[in-house]
Amino acid sequence: MKLRFLGKNSRQGDCPTLYATDRDTYLVQGWKIFANDLLMQLTLPEGETAVEVPTELFEHLEKDGLPSGEFTRLGDPLMVETPGGTYVVQGLEVTDPEALAHMSIPDYETVVEVPKAAITALLEEPRGADLQRRAQPAL
Repeated sequence: MKLRFLGKNSRQGDCPTLYATDRDTYLVQGWKIFANDLLMQLTLPEGETAVEVPTELFEHLEKDGLPSGEFTRLGDPLMVETPGGTYVVQGLEVTDPEALAHMSIPDYETVVEVPKAAITALLEEPRGADLQRRAQPAL
């Protein structure tokens, strides 16, 4: 798997980081989730895990040709927003030794792989909301 660094949200040390891959996926490096109340809300199939990242991390999607900024909707269980204003991102846990060798991952972080199409869908407005807006008369 080939990685392309998109960005991170800290100038010091290791922190949540976003990568694009040659497999039409994104790798999201983030904080491991230890909060039991949050873990109980997630359904994690075998081979999947979840990471917590600041919402600003996804501003780096702009470097991959996607709109930056906030998501117009969130897709449970792929991504949920926490009361603290961060995102929990669920995906396949990355175990590829070659990919991991290119990253600096402290013990309190891990990496998940998320399909690019899934992230793109979260950036697009639901079709029903768009049709509803068009149906409203202009003032």
